[in-house]
Amino acid sequence: MTTATTSLPAARVSNADTAALILRVTMGVFFILHGWMKYSVFTPAGTAGYFESIGLPGFLAYITIAVEILGGLALIAGVWTRWVSLALIPVMVGAGYFGHASAGFFFSNQGGGWEYPAFWTVALVVQALLGAGAFALRRS
Repeated sequence: MTTATTSLPAARVSNADTAALILRVTMGVFFILHGWMKYSVFTPAGTAGYFESIGLPGFLAYITIAVEILGGLALIAGVWTRWVSLALIPVMVGAGYFGHASAGFFFSNQGGGWEYPAFWTVALVVQALLGAGAFALRRS
């Protein structure tokens, strides 16, 4: 006696889906760490004071902390990945322009240059173009 089995074709995960997954999870972790550092090390009030010292309104510090932590969580989960990536771009452009431009290009310079925020901005653009990739709660 023979038994017939039916099998569904295995879903293939492309290299692009895997790359998008790695990129979004890595950036998500880094954004959470950055936001958490502003919250726990520099404190929200201290971060607001720093923002004011570089010519930004202090309330933007609280928004930045929330956006970095919540955006990082959304990236890790793969929820609204394209929109979250686009929403985080102004944060990184602002960090590069207001926080690091005066220190020059290289991040190893005193005060940290704008090299790192610029790279992160490009990575966010790439993530927005790629979408969520594999293992996302909500595929783009």
